[in-house]
Amino acid sequence: MTYEYETDDQLERSTNQWMAVGAGLLIVMALVFPFYRWYEPGARDESREAQAASLAEEGGNIWQFNCTACHGLNGDGGTAPALNSEQYLQSATDEQTRNLVAVGVPGSQMSAYSLDFGGPLTSEQIRAVAAYIRSWEDEAPDRPDWRDMIGG
Repeated sequence: MTYEYETDDQLERSTNQWMAVGAGLLIVMALVFPFYRWYEPGARDESREAQAASLAEEGGNIWQFNCTACHGLNGDGGTAPALNSEQYLQSATDEQTRNLVAVGVPGSQMSAYSLDFGGPLTSEQIRAVAAYIRSWEDEAPDRPDWRDMIGG
């Protein structure tokens, strides 16, 4: 026994219309994709720069309350090394700077600032301080004596 299918012309037309719309959207997306590939990297770079600037600004606020007493208002030294120096900024990575802030420097007055080590700062705040220190790099003075402490 053979079964005969009945065709529904209205359903057939509706299905074909939706398939045409889907194919049209696929073509539009394929045409727009190169534009997106051209635009997106620049937008990401701008966003990354804005985030870095915001992080450094927050780091500046944290610096004022926690670091200026020893390292100076602009990181130019005091009873602790001058971190606003070409030599320090070229030799220390961001990770090293974050670690120094987080765990401190044993045998010195630089105590740990990370909450994990009994300090007052979160890891995000430490990242902000490191970003603030890194923001000095473009205009950092040549200070071969950056480790020497005034009165220390």
